[in-house]
Amino acid sequence: MNEPSPGSEAARTVEAIWHIEAAKVVAGVARMVRDVGLAEEFAQDALVAALESWPANGIPDNPGAWLMTTAKRRALDRLRHDKLVAPKHSELSRELDAQHELATADFNEMVDAALDDEVGDDMLRLIFTACHPVLSPEARSALTLRIMGGLTTDEIARAYLKPEPTIAQRIVRAKRTLAAAHVPFEIPRGADLASRLASVLEVVYLIFNEGYSATAGDDWMRPALCEEALRLGRILAELMPDEPAVHGLVALMEIQASRLAARVDAKGEPILLLEQDRTRWDRLLIRRGLAALERAESLPGPLGPYTLQAAIAACHARAATAEATDWTRIAALYDALAQVAPSPVVTLNRAVAVAMAFGPAAGLEIVDTLLAEPSLENYHLLPSVRGDLLARLDRVAEARAEFERAATLTRNARERALLLARAAACAGRSDPTSDTAGSPS
Repeated sequence: MNEPSPGSEAARTVEAIWHIEAAKVVAGVARMVRDVGLAEEFAQDALVAALESWPANGIPDNPGAWLMTTAKRRALDRLRHDKLVAPKHSELSRELDAQHELATADFNEMVDAALDDEVGDDMLRLIFTACHPVLSPEARSALTLRIMGGLTTDEIARAYLKPEPTIAQRIVRAKRTLAAAHVPFEIPRGADLASRLASVLEVVYLIFNEGYSATAGDDWMRPALCEEALRLGRILAELMPDEPAVHGLVALMEIQASRLAARVDAKGEPILLLEQDRTRWDRLLIRRGLAALERAESLPGPLGPYTLQAAIAACHARAATAEATDWTRIAALYDALAQVAPSPVVTLNRAVAVAMAFGPAAGLEIVDTLLAEPSLENYHLLPSVRGDLLARLDRVAEARAEFERAATLTRNARERALLLARAAACAGRSDPTSDTAGSPS
């Protein structure tokens, strides 16, 4: 979806609101038109209308409801024009009239009133629709991240370490395939639900990750995305109480989200994990996360990747101080994760844990095995981690070059500034044991 170009204060306000509401609007319209591509188009129409109306008339009291109502009215106009749903015109008109009356009411109440099944969540319907098996796993994730997470094709490409044109083609083809197959806009049941779960969990976690560490832009985090991913995960846990992977993912997100307030200072500058004030970690979220982890571990079957990552996060949550962190256990958990879900990124994270547990030379040895890995060629955390380990070995000139290279690869302004500061610190022969952007945060 396109976003308003920056400029006036009103445009920036519309952009901020759009980031929060876009997925909800697409989901609400998709339930009406049963076509994800068309729903995105009508949502975009509502955005254009907002850009035309709000600067002149002011921001509505309930901008989300305004966008939803506008998008649905545009959709109804199109459907009437195309004569696709003539028998339903009066029904749809009544629904839109009711929504118009609620446009100044609480948006959550409006959404709750529109829900019509036991789960009652258009956002979740949209995820399961986009994760239909008629699409390839890669297309499912790309499409859902585009619509649900509001990510650009470039951001998705970087998340998957793929060329941007490849991701763009996947998204376009996915929309066409869903429309051609007349995929129903619903949450499946039984075996169909289980068959789509892996893709749904992957997408929910990628949305969370984009909120936790924004790929691009001026902000270190996008907390609204973390909150939305957590909400969806909790709904899934209610829907599938005996599925350990769901509880593992919820545990991971709860514990990670507990750190959000401590991850930036008053100016929005990043604070890395080992430097955070742990009294600012949200103890309620930690308790919820540990309970979900216990639930995941108690269910039958081997530990999956989300549960193992949650166990790693729990090691940090249980440590009262950074020095008390059980890095040996974390390294062992990464070994297990590498067995069940091997990837270059898991290996890189394992290298960080090994370095913390057994020294930077041991970690650097692992990192150097990844230097020829094609998928990490433009992955900024590889030179960032390597720079940290080199600095800790007092190889400051090499470390500086690595930090500078990492800074050229990241698209996040806060992260770039942090990496350049690390490079400058190397030039000034700073403490080689200090933390880096490649360390856990």
